Amino acid sequence: MSWVAWVAVVAGALALVAVGLGLWVWRQQRRLGARLAAPAPAPAADAGRPRGQLVAFVANPSKPDVAELRAAVRKAASEQYLPEPMWLETTVEDPGVGQARSAVASGADLVVAVGGDGTVRAVAEALAGTGVPMGLMPLGTGNLLARNLDVPLNDPLAAMQLALDGTDKPIDVGWLRVERWESQMDDDIAEAADDMPADTDMPRDHIFLVIAGLGFDAAMVADTDDQLKARVGWIAYFMAGVRHLHGRRLRVRLTLDDKPVQQLRARSLLVGNCGKLPGGITLLPDAVLDDGVLDIATIDTRGGIAGWAQLFGEVVLQGVGVRNESAAKIGRIDHARARAAHIEVAGGEHVQVDGDIVGRASVITARVDPGALIVRVAA
Repeated sequence: MSWVAWVAVVAGALALVAVGLGLWVWRQQRRLGARLAAPAPAPAADAGRPRGQLVAFVANPSKPDVAELRAAVRKAASEQYLPEPMWLETTVEDPGVGQARSAVASGADLVVAVGGDGTVRAVAEALAGTGVPMGLMPLGTGNLLARNLDVPLNDPLAAMQLALDGTDKPIDVGWLRVERWESQMDDDIAEAADDMPADTDMPRDHIFLVIAGLGFDAAMVADTDDQLKARVGWIAYFMAGVRHLHGRRLRVRLTLDDKPVQQLRARSLLVGNCGKLPGGITLLPDAVLDDGVLDIATIDTRGGIAGWAQLFGEVVLQGVGVRNESAAKIGRIDHARARAAHIEVAGGEHVQVDGDIVGRASVITARVDPGALIVRVAA
């Protein structure tokens, strides 16, 4: 074969290689163009984006408008791209302790108490010590803790939004233990919290977040008409109190921490975690929710109506920071502070915790559990 023929063969082979390379480059360009034109995939970061908080609502179905609130809660959660909220209703057998514990076990990031002071106590009983925060949607008469935390009282949806967006605040928890006559107590919250029989005589703790007390205040709560309370609210408590203005004075043995025993005569003895009450009354002006101590107030009057009138003036004045230190007062409030209190009352007296009557007792102790409960408050 002549060299001309060889050159022709080589040229033909090179031409075929060039055509093949051209086809390969053309295909790669088409593939690259198709990739660029395709819709962008969802960002990989979406998988790692923090999910919204899982919120559980423990609601007392006996309160007005709870059914409507449930629909509003679901709507609000959907609009804020939160997971489907848990809705757990209290029962006669369990006022909220078991429901709140179930919510925590299911991974709830926040548990909201929807109801009155009893529902708040029940949810707090379950959440104390867990680190899971509690929100408040107050629907009761007193709404004691909500008042002291400045939670909206007449707008449950605003209260819910505060719970969702608020700041976590550790507060102290008070525990009242009945050392004698526990079998005569009737506190369904404490009974739901442990495995002991309801009529046990073993000492049992009763949670309080605001004020526990015995004497006049407890008798007033015990005598308040539920129907009247539903109509006129917290004013019903004061109307009941009028009937007990001439009740007997208590004989009290009081021991604070490791100090000597005090022998007292009083109308009421209060152990508080915070001090705001309905009607703009501040009964314990020095009480702070997160100071790690309890505030104890002994209230006494003599001289009939005159003593009560002076006592009322004393409450009003101390609410604005004015103290009357005169020893000659016939209506007086004496304040003290302690981490624990031991109280003995001759003959026994009604006992209340956060406005709930739990029975009659003659020997009780109270102690503080500092920072045991996380609550949601305004930022």
